[in-house]
Amino acid sequence: MIVIAGGGPNGLMLACELALAGQRPVVLETLPERATAPKANGMVGQVVRVLDHRGLHERVGGPVPFAVPRFMFGALPLDLTRIETNPLTILPVPQRKLETMLEERAAELDVEIRRGHEVLGFTQDGDGVTVAVRVHGGEYELRADYLVGADGGRSTVRKAAGIEFPGLTNVDTVSRSAHVSLPESSLVDGELDVPGFGRIASAQFTRTERGVFVYAQLEPGRPMVHTTEWGPGPGDDVPMTVAELRESVRRVLGVDVPISEPDYPGPNQLRRLASGNTRLADKFRAGRVFLVGDAAHVHSAMGGPGLNLGMQDAVNLAWKLAATVRGWAPEGLLDTYESERRPLAERVVMQSLSQSALVAPGGEVTALRELMGELLQDPANIQRLADLMAGTDLRYEMPGNHPLVGKFLPDIPLTHGRIADQLRSARPVVLDFADITAEVAADWSDRVDVITVDAPNPPASAVLVRPDGYVAWAGDDVHAGLPEALAMWFGTRRFMAATP
Repeated sequence: MIVIAGGGPNGLMLACELALAGQRPVVLETLPERATAPKANGMVGQVVRVLDHRGLHERVGGPVPFAVPRFMFGALPLDLTRIETNPLTILPVPQRKLETMLEERAAELDVEIRRGHEVLGFTQDGDGVTVAVRVHGGEYELRADYLVGADGGRSTVRKAAGIEFPGLTNVDTVSRSAHVSLPESSLVDGELDVPGFGRIASAQFTRTERGVFVYAQLEPGRPMVHTTEWGPGPGDDVPMTVAELRESVRRVLGVDVPISEPDYPGPNQLRRLASGNTRLADKFRAGRVFLVGDAAHVHSAMGGPGLNLGMQDAVNLAWKLAATVRGWAPEGLLDTYESERRPLAERVVMQSLSQSALVAPGGEVTALRELMGELLQDPANIQRLADLMAGTDLRYEMPGNHPLVGKFLPDIPLTHGRIADQLRSARPVVLDFADITAEVAADWSDRVDVITVDAPNPPASAVLVRPDGYVAWAGDDVHAGLPEALAMWFGTRRFMAATP
């Protein structure tokens, strides 16, 4: 059994993936009920296509993911219409709606979710992990093969594992966010018209010498306003109000914006955050204990990298844990979780700190922004930043010289249907574009599916795709390299694993 500490998006996604792989995970969530306070407002980047692979995108965002024509990096505009391949797919969805969908999917897959069960700590040995749990009325122990900490930035699992969490704390910032009401006259063609300042597009960061302002209406009829300022703010004992946010907006923009209390039902956000943390766990694994999501890395939310990184952690880890429990995992497979995911987390930490630096006050930053604006006239630089923010700029280290190997599977146009339709099961898949693979892969048929597909311009005769969507092999000669790739990732041939 695999125990997951934390029932947020990352923990629920991990549970669903494990269930698809034949496991019966147990999710332990401290909160007795799902939190109603607004948190994240959507997803950006590769994770949107991961959800599409599982048929989950259409449950919360429509039938097909779409890439946006414009985005921002450090409050600088990125014109994505000028690049060859736009990886910045987005899915505007409140986190509570995302969690509801994932919990419903977990229930469909018979995942056990224990709410009001708090992980206190654990001990581990060579055979498993004993998890100490507190529940209303007492405590109990739960024995598991593996424990995964998906319990946030203050992770109990990470602390109990003795994993260090170094990084930076910026104590000079104060961020304020709230759902508000705005006069209808101030909303023109989806933009916020601010007399004395100009129009501000939705979900775009506006940086001035005094701070950062964001207006967004990700849900129709529910506008949100956000500011970030530098310097001390009120103490934690002072309640946040919309009036306080309005004064902050006046300081940042230099003009008044007539925001008022929301005149629509909640739950509505009203939050002030002093300081910000950027931290990365020294390691993502300690024996039989693993970390995913915020338990392993925290950073600025600018650009929306959090769920893109964390939910892909979960998808990367799930099939490897399931393969190990079922007995067919090759030696060292679990070690590849950290070697693959931590470099991506390092990239997110780098780019999120860079964005924070670009919106800071000061003449030096203004000069740097002017230089960056010139550099972003070059489509190659736009492409590089878009790939960085989407998480498509790194490839996993795998044998093979085909350009797809180690990369996330692109959305290859098919003659009939879509690539995503072939990946619903979360099993490894050989996409056979030439109908030549079945015999070669027959000895792995208990764990790898061969699917014959037709494409006007296939990238290779066959493509081996791992459950997390990454290409493990691609080529035209399926006898040269494909058997080795199958054995490398999915175990030795003719080993028929027992089904739980």
